[in-house]
Amino acid sequence: MQAKESSIAAPVRHPVPWQEDGFYNEELLDAELRRVFDICHGCRRCFNLCDSFPRLFDLIDESTTGELDSVSSTDFKPVVDACTLCDLCFLTKCPYVPPHEFNLDFPHLMLRYRAGQHKKGKTRIIAKELTKTDRNGKLGCSCSGLANWATSTNNSLTRKMLEKVAGVDKQAYLPPYSKRPLTSAAASQEQKGEPGIVLYATCFANYNNTAIGEAALEVLARNQVTTELVYPQCCGMPQLEHGDIASVVARAASIAATMEPWIDKGYEVVSLTPSCSLMLKFEWPLLVPQQADEFAKVQKLANATKDISEYLVGLAQKSGLTAGMQPLEGGVTAHIACHARAQNIGQKAAALLRLLPDTKVDIIERCSGHGGSWGIMKENFAIALKVGKPVARTANKQANKYLVSECPLAREHIVQGMQLLAKDTEANAYQHPVELIALAYRLGDETSKQENQTHISTD
Repeated sequence: MQAKESSIAAPVRHPVPWQEDGFYNEELLDAELRRVFDICHGCRRCFNLCDSFPRLFDLIDESTTGELDSVSSTDFKPVVDACTLCDLCFLTKCPYVPPHEFNLDFPHLMLRYRAGQHKKGKTRIIAKELTKTDRNGKLGCSCSGLANWATSTNNSLTRKMLEKVAGVDKQAYLPPYSKRPLTSAAASQEQKGEPGIVLYATCFANYNNTAIGEAALEVLARNQVTTELVYPQCCGMPQLEHGDIASVVARAASIAATMEPWIDKGYEVVSLTPSCSLMLKFEWPLLVPQQADEFAKVQKLANATKDISEYLVGLAQKSGLTAGMQPLEGGVTAHIACHARAQNIGQKAAALLRLLPDTKVDIIERCSGHGGSWGIMKENFAIALKVGKPVARTANKQANKYLVSECPLAREHIVQGMQLLAKDTEANAYQHPVELIALAYRLGDETSKQENQTHISTD
């Protein structure tokens, strides 16, 4: 019986059996890589998503036979390395995902390869150190002036050294550190009202751009949402990128245990960045073994989690947002981040920004090319700019005053791409859609901060 091209059923993702010996068996892995790559070679719908697929297709096309049989398995690594685990091929392009009988999950196959490399000790030491966001964040905040001076792209001396030692491209934007973490800066606020939400700060909003968290707190307070700011630790997305699944699972169990009492009291969990939302909602339940004691807590957390844009749009639909927002002159370009799209919740950032009165909002729904820690490395930065060039070109053409993305790092990568295309491009400091909602409310002064109904918990 000939296989159908696609299934009419919704895509299904299977749990990742990372604790089974066969998961790391090199012969079984190679056989699965060849099976999937051969199907991809015959389909090619993902040719314009990221650099993994062009690398794969060029590898096959330039081989002796023009087919996969003449490609050496040792040449597969560059294809795997180019995958950013954005999940868009699985969710938006591939006609062969489960429940189709071909059972393709390209991102999780790349994860399997990396997990095998990690188990064999092939993850670079510097890569491990760069992913320790909580340690690096605490150190960076404690000496933010020095850290930000050293990591600025304007500092040619230190950035050349960083490129040589750590492999971080000297031109790649690195987020500055805040003078103090969000959990410390907001610690004087008080709680009032009925259970509302637990705001998961995320490592980026806690250590780098605290303005995102502050804006969210102010908007939530204006809309009378009781909010608890909680940040146990990083979600583990940086470790997932390098195949360190055990570390991710340990974080999932710990954070889920911290969040469970809040959920049991009726609180929803809201994450400030889409990569972290994706981890809590979808990746963790697929990684934590279903027979493990922690699985029930992880699944409970997944069911209770929303992205900040998703939550505010839902609030607007349910009861309407508090009046008082003013128009933003100059227009807004909103980039829909890949990990927001991967949550399959629709364009919530667009829906949120369209609540702004009399404000022009343009949407870009295409990969920025950044890819987390992948895009800052010397071997990837030029490729990341190439992948994101259509987004940068469109943003320049729209020429709006504000450019935001639910993924702040993607936003800065787009700005870099825009500046390469047009040297006079300028960008203001606002990174995330929720900051523009706060701006429209004219929040941020001391009076507004005193009105916030928020308590801070850092356990």
